[in-house]
Amino acid sequence: MSAPDPAARKAAARKAAVERRAAVQDVAASRRACAHLVEHLRPLRGRAMAGYMPIRTEIDPIEAMTELARHGPVGVPVIAAPRRPLEFHRWEPGVEMVAGPYGARIPKTADPVVPQVVILPLLAFDDRGYRLGYGGGFYDRTLARLRAAGPVHAVGLAFAGQRMDGLPTEPTDEPMDALVTERGVVQFGP
Repeated sequence: MSAPDPAARKAAARKAAVERRAAVQDVAASRRACAHLVEHLRPLRGRAMAGYMPIRTEIDPIEAMTELARHGPVGVPVIAAPRRPLEFHRWEPGVEMVAGPYGARIPKTADPVVPQVVILPLLAFDDRGYRLGYGGGFYDRTLARLRAAGPVHAVGLAFAGQRMDGLPTEPTDEPMDALVTERGVVQFGP
């Protein structure tokens, strides 16, 4: 009997990860993770950053994004088309938002930002620095494009309980440089 194909393994991992994240979500832990995120990114203040508008049970990074926006531009992801890299449009507290694809809110007015730091939402992560997303490949394509143009710091934001062993990966998966949870920061790579 042959092993399941990577897509089937990822689909099964996603299902388990959705349940796991829902079980570990906690408002106090989310706030601690965001405080760790702001501290982790302190040396990078002033660089263009990208956060995200939370959906489902993702950690809400708005408090951290508000602090980061005091020091430089912050964008949020916008899906321009399927199977394409994300665009990022400038966000700041109070900017008018509208519904975007997949339920995420996006700025009403497009003001493009090219981030040097990308805060990544995720369903699960492993000890190698890989993340599991919803399956569209948007962040992997985006990180590949951004990294081809220059250095980019990719930092995942998650609850510690979202860690999964044996996370399935493919050659197109882009690793994170760091991961922030309510317990602190984990750096990957050199």
